[in-house]
Amino acid sequence: MQAEKANPPVIHACARGLSPRKADTTYPAESHAKGKAVIDLYTWTTPNGRKVSIALEEMGYDYEVHPVDIGKGEQFAPDFLKISPNNKIPAIVDRDADLPVFESGAILIYLAEKAGSPLLPQAPGPHAKTLEWLMFQMGGIGPMFGQFYHFANAAPEKIPYALKRYEDESKRLLGVMNRRLGEADYLAGDYSIADIAAYPWVAALSGRFAEFGLGTGDVDKVEGWLRRIGARDAVRRGMEIPTL
Repeated sequence: MQAEKANPPVIHACARGLSPRKADTTYPAESHAKGKAVIDLYTWTTPNGRKVSIALEEMGYDYEVHPVDIGKGEQFAPDFLKISPNNKIPAIVDRDADLPVFESGAILIYLAEKAGSPLLPQAPGPHAKTLEWLMFQMGGIGPMFGQFYHFANAAPEKIPYALKRYEDESKRLLGVMNRRLGEADYLAGDYSIADIAAYPWVAALSGRFAEFGLGTGDVDKVEGWLRRIGARDAVRRGMEIPTL
């Protein structure tokens, strides 16, 4: 756990119009702003973090990136707790509103609504469909894929029950996606924040499809979806953030 610093919280520094770098050197800034940055992004090299950097790129925001090294416990710093009460990345501060937002799904909705982006449609039907598939990622793909990765790669001992449970559920969720993507090119019909949320997680697991015993016919629609989204310039840029 990182020791507390005497510097003022980053959020208040942003509200005064100061550079976050001057206010707190815990999270040095990496600028992605053509003009004046509007959003401060606190993130790391994880699927959840990259959801938000992709969204910022897709929506054309000017923003600054503050890498939070979760391997070193920087997410437990007192300044970061003021922004993200759950001590998790990603989190943002909207300088215009002097407003911190945490939880990746909430951030995607907030950014889309602030920008008036078509990535969250306003018409009731498409809006509901987008939120349905966003919640599918938040409640299914993220937690289940994350638990599989933990028990397969990070657990101090191999627990066959846990590995089978999370592998089976990950395969089931991929099947749900494959069926849906047989009906539409994107999860909600048109490309949306639901796809942005799911893409980094599915891309991270795609190298294990064969290991899961999934043949081409099992995930062919998912693989096509991965190629379509991965070819987008904004997605490519977002997947490289933060730059280490």
